[in-house]
Amino acid sequence: MEILERVKSLLPKEAISRIELEGSEIIVYTKDREFFKTYEDTIRQVVGQLKKRIEIRPENNLSLEQEATRQKIMEIVPPEANIKEIYFEPERSLVIIAAEKPGLVIGKGGETFRRVRTESFWVPRIERVPPIKSDIIDGIRKVLHTEVKFRKNFLNKIGESIFSERITSRYWIRVIGLGACREVGRSCFLVETPKSKVLIDCGVNAGGTNSGAYPILNTREFDYNELDAIIISHSHLDHLGFVPTLYERGYSGPLYLTTPTIDLATLLWLDYIDVMQRNAVNPIFTAKGVKEAVKRSVPLEYGEVSDVAPDVRLTFQNAGHVLGSALIHLHIGEGLHNIVYASDLKYGRTPLLDQAFTDFQRVETLILESTYGGAEDIKPPRQESENELMNIINRTMERNGGCLIPSFAVERAQDIMTILVENNFQYPVFIDGMIWDATGIYTAYPEYMSRNIQKKVFSNQDPFKSEIFKRVASPSDREKVLEQKPCVIISTSGMLTGGPAISYLQALAENPNNTLIFVGYQTEGTMGRRIQKGWKEVPVKLEGGKTISINLQMEVATIDGLSGHSDRNQLLSFVNRLAAKPDKVIVIHGENQKVLDLARTIHQLFRIETVAPKNLEGIRLK
Repeated sequence: MEILERVKSLLPKEAISRIELEGSEIIVYTKDREFFKTYEDTIRQVVGQLKKRIEIRPENNLSLEQEATRQKIMEIVPPEANIKEIYFEPERSLVIIAAEKPGLVIGKGGETFRRVRTESFWVPRIERVPPIKSDIIDGIRKVLHTEVKFRKNFLNKIGESIFSERITSRYWIRVIGLGACREVGRSCFLVETPKSKVLIDCGVNAGGTNSGAYPILNTREFDYNELDAIIISHSHLDHLGFVPTLYERGYSGPLYLTTPTIDLATLLWLDYIDVMQRNAVNPIFTAKGVKEAVKRSVPLEYGEVSDVAPDVRLTFQNAGHVLGSALIHLHIGEGLHNIVYASDLKYGRTPLLDQAFTDFQRVETLILESTYGGAEDIKPPRQESENELMNIINRTMERNGGCLIPSFAVERAQDIMTILVENNFQYPVFIDGMIWDATGIYTAYPEYMSRNIQKKVFSNQDPFKSEIFKRVASPSDREKVLEQKPCVIISTSGMLTGGPAISYLQALAENPNNTLIFVGYQTEGTMGRRIQKGWKEVPVKLEGGKTISINLQMEVATIDGLSGHSDRNQLLSFVNRLAAKPDKVIVIHGENQKVLDLARTIHQLFRIETVAPKNLEGIRLK
């Protein structure tokens, strides 16, 4: 292959034993101990010339024996790092070090890391052990470790596909919406280029009917076998809920996302199966599809440039929406066209996350959400919303009531937890549903959170470890919670479409001392939206299938300004602050009128061509 031959020609021949591909990364194996110790300057020059990611690894016969390596690592790394596990992937010459404080494994300026590498002749990989145990993280790491041979071969094949010469009959760049056009939910977009096809997001609509619940894949442009990659923006079911189904239906290619996203996605997928089964509905995928997605996941960091197809280069940047959420930048061809997919994003700081990235040097086409893009969607200042939330909660505590906060397990719940800690809340806060598991995943990735949170974590003031938080782990725990007043209960599901929140609603609804607080978007057709509209007699379906009616006497409140989405002003500010002005803006992910309104406003304010497509409408970009 040409790219491998070019790398080989630029390196000292006597030091190189073989060169392989792992996805877009070029792996150079060496049999020369001295070269492995001193290669950094040489590789830096080659990378600068080729603009490709290259890693040097030693051949197995250079490496210390595994037990000797364990001892060496424990000698070199400070005890304060709290190393919990060391394991090996000899097929790739990697040693994985799982520690509570990975920064100490890296050392100042990477000094400790380099010592481990040059003295053991293994390439270290460092994993953070979260302070709140996460079975999901443990399970994923176990799968990836046990499937190392499969992944090595898989990544090699992906690399061969990426760097292959490919001839097609296409000469255009086109985007086709397979969901989330003039609607919220089931986000899914097919991007066709002259040499490639990639799918951006593939979600479900939790409140949709059978015809509107899933992406529209029965179109002649879509073929599993023609996809080079699936790229996922973030871990919400309306953006990735259909992915395991694709693997069960025959897709076998790579899944690109950030590391927190694959962890949170796995949690959501497994919960989705469980919820469907408990409601006597056949799940659209099984645990097999989840495992296949995990095995084929290719995690990327923010700012890491990676080839994902013969003429498509991908970069993730912070979207500010949930942990690990990403704006997707696609560089197509050699400067032919640049797309930024911005659904969903928050262009405003929150306690948990910094605001969305805007410093894109080239953006010809921007694909932009409009969840809160309507003329009336001006949200109050963040601090005002937080104050309102705390006032309502404190008022409920004073009357010895219970506050039920239905919440999405990912981001909104952690956002509320952080607000409570920052306001020195002293009453018990019960965490139910899969929120606790999601929070464990959050604690594994402080580097993806706001600079303020990072400072607190690294100074042993992690808000998620506060003593006010109590895990609800069983139905018997749930019964005990209802006996403890006053208190706050944060529980899934966020739209009251199921989950433990329904049980709490049933128990708390008829007491006016209690309060129901909505802190997130309620899709049309969900129980949450009906209650917001003023319903007082609410039908509730119990687990056995029986439906009862509850008389809603509790206080009901909605806090508007806590959304992980940008409001109208923030969306317009995001477009205005982009380092490169787009030639075209495609407005998606919003109710019909909001999409049209935002598209019209962007065109009027910025003199940019705007499009508000319907599903299945193809948009030619080049």
